[in-house]
Amino acid sequence: MKENLLHFIWKLKLFSYKNLQTTNGENIEITSVGIENSNTGPDFLNAKIVINKQLWAGNVEIHINSSDWYAHYHEVDENYDAVILHVVWEHDVEIFRKSNEAIATLELKNYISKNLLNKHEQLFSKTKNWINCEQDINKIDTFVLSHWFERLYFERLEHKSEQIQEILTKTNNSWEATLFVLLVKNFGLKINADAFMSFANSFDFSILRKVSSSEEQLEALFFGQAGLLSNNFESEYFRKLKEKYDYLKLKFKLTPISNNQVQFFRLRPNNFPTIRLSQLASLYYNYQNLFSKIIEINTIDEFYDLLNVSTSKFWETHYTFEKESKKSTKKLTKSFIDLLLINTIIPLKFMYLKGLGENDLSSVISIVEQIKPEKNTIISNFNDLKIKSNNAFKTQALLQLKNEYCNKQLCLECSIGKELLKS
Repeated sequence: MKENLLHFIWKLKLFSYKNLQTTNGENIEITSVGIENSNTGPDFLNAKIVINKQLWAGNVEIHINSSDWYAHYHEVDENYDAVILHVVWEHDVEIFRKSNEAIATLELKNYISKNLLNKHEQLFSKTKNWINCEQDINKIDTFVLSHWFERLYFERLEHKSEQIQEILTKTNNSWEATLFVLLVKNFGLKINADAFMSFANSFDFSILRKVSSSEEQLEALFFGQAGLLSNNFESEYFRKLKEKYDYLKLKFKLTPISNNQVQFFRLRPNNFPTIRLSQLASLYYNYQNLFSKIIEINTIDEFYDLLNVSTSKFWETHYTFEKESKKSTKKLTKSFIDLLLINTIIPLKFMYLKGLGENDLSSVISIVEQIKPEKNTIISNFNDLKIKSNNAFKTQALLQLKNEYCNKQLCLECSIGKELLKS
């Protein structure tokens, strides 16, 4: 028996609560199990329990054994003075108040069905390969799943909001600067995310604003601060960028990141940092107030139009400064824009609207529901379990489910686990 299971059973009253008696033979009626307490102190607060026809209002403490009360030193903690019922699996010792009056104790083991305990044992069986409920998840009612997935998606947005808040604080609550940092990180993808973050934080956003009227100066600033102008190449384009950057470096007292932080290895050419930085420069050349633009628009087609940017002319025939390649227009693809929407734009917009007290977030949901489902191992495994995804709203919810519940064995806090144990 585990204490978190007893919490779960008590909270949902998954026991035979008729004809309950204390260990001293007193009749118990549960009017309210109380409110689960996530802070220090008793496990459930403001419960209402009728013991021998007398109504008690107070707190409930839950333990595996009664003696755990003393093991946790509750007898010297005034937070536990208002406990009206001690709920345990095994009663092995009497517990007393300061007045020397015994605290009523309910021994639950005689009121819990073996079926529930067997289901719990099966759910947490170590023979499962990927997630605990993989044999039964596809049997859960679709109504339960849809509501749970919606909650999971917003949980994921809340988690991303915490990360955004950290950046917002560092940028003195500048939404435009925060958007820039987040975009830069996502333009770097997984391989260059950290290096691009270092680049984004290597200069003040006000400098970007001062040079944003010139695409060449933006590229010089970006390539220079990313450490990509530290070598010497023969192209005229490289020479001009280096000249402009040397001027900016002196004027704004800039310090670039080290020239080996940004990586090309294991990247497809269209994801080379040179291509992504040029596209980013083009975006900020076209939209000096990008955050304001993002807040204004509410349809996915508008976002696709907004982010329909390509590299400067030099990069149409190059992937690096050295070698010339076949000419091609290197625009942001829809799949890449989808990543920016999922990981940057929608979370930022959600946080901004929430801060304004906006309760109707249907526009946010509408956008993410129109984005194609992500492709990764987690989503593929859920597909194999017959949990199919038809959009990014569902895939984001499934990522939250796997990473924050399945991996952490929090089945008792998951609607799917609860349904399996209650059924």
